[in-house]
Amino acid sequence: MNDSKKIAKKTKRRKTRKKPNKNKVLVFTAPSGAGKTTVVHHLLDEYRDRLGFSVSATTRQKRKHERGGKDYYFIDKDTFLKSIENNDFVEWQEVYKDQFYGTLKSELERLWKKGKTVVFDIDVKGAENIKKYFGEDALVVFIAPPSIETLIDRLKDRGTESESSLKKRIDRIKKELEYEDKFDKVLVNKFLPETYREAERIVEEFLG
Repeated sequence: MNDSKKIAKKTKRRKTRKKPNKNKVLVFTAPSGAGKTTVVHHLLDEYRDRLGFSVSATTRQKRKHERGGKDYYFIDKDTFLKSIENNDFVEWQEVYKDQFYGTLKSELERLWKKGKTVVFDIDVKGAENIKKYFGEDALVVFIAPPSIETLIDRLKDRGTESESSLKKRIDRIKKELEYEDKFDKVLVNKFLPETYREAERIVEEFLG
């Protein structure tokens, strides 16, 4: 039995039982390449006084353009597993073998203390876990591509994937698209300015 299975068996479930507090959270999720990060960055700029970005923790290697503490908290596997045992996460998962991602409770508290609504840019499983954890205090928006073919073309154009990793990502995309109807809102990203306007409308409605 690998380390993650031992931890999962020991903790029984990946989401914790007690919420840090009653503040709302806004979650954007999508398959890779659908444009959720672009949309989230736009919203954070437009609503900088009201929204705060939740930085996830991960065990994967940092990419050249990424900054620790801004894009992710980059930590080693042993530290991540220890944090699971200490119940430090709202949610966590092993996305690929030995590549863990999770949301630290301390990160949410940091943003709530500033009076911000927490914004997540997270994959579908993480979004599902957060929705279960926060219930009506969470709004989950699924950003969908116009078509799976469009999405695959976007990933190829990035030029950041090897052939084998691209195949794994495409297989994952197909599974992620099955989650579209499980969340609160679906936003099809056909034309970016239009997507921005609809995302702003969703945010304003949620924040009240």
